[in-house]
Amino acid sequence: MTYTEFYGNEYELLKQTQHSLTVKIERMMDAFRSEEDIQPIVYYCSRIKSPDSMIDKLQRYGLPVTREAALGSIYDAVGVRVICSFTGDVISVIETFENDPDIEIIKKKDYFSNPKPNGYRSVHLCIRVCETAALAEIQIRTIAMDFWATLEHQLKYKKSISHEALIRNELKRCADEIASTDISMQTIREILKDI
Repeated sequence: MTYTEFYGNEYELLKQTQHSLTVKIERMMDAFRSEEDIQPIVYYCSRIKSPDSMIDKLQRYGLPVTREAALGSIYDAVGVRVICSFTGDVISVIETFENDPDIEIIKKKDYFSNPKPNGYRSVHLCIRVCETAALAEIQIRTIAMDFWATLEHQLKYKKSISHEALIRNELKRCADEIASTDISMQTIREILKDI
């Protein structure tokens, strides 16, 4: 199934929403560039959820497999991931989004302060973009946690996993070590700022 077949005329709205968010991030990067020695946003990426992925999510959530449910009940038809250098930058980026009058934050999932049981740390902002009235999700995390999340995602979708409990424990241990490294890097940054 194509994007247009599933999302219909709303696909253009989703593309407009994605574009609007990426323009905001580019402007944010320009503003940070002029204020900071170290660029807080390392990179970002965006996507519109594929029809197959959206259908799978609707079924997992027990929702009807319809365009209306996809666009009215699922926040991440449009998804943006913002990758930051340091933990302090994650907070700065979140505050910038929170103060943006063109964005309504509907829900904030703070896995940064309250990590998931597997060790995943990130902040997810479930938003409505005022310009298009479309829902979207912005994930903000450090480059170190993005490294972990990317590999964990690849491993999670393996069909048959032997020693699953051991692998889960090792992934959690790695996530904790990465979080500790993030804290140390932030501390070093703060020390260097004071010199």
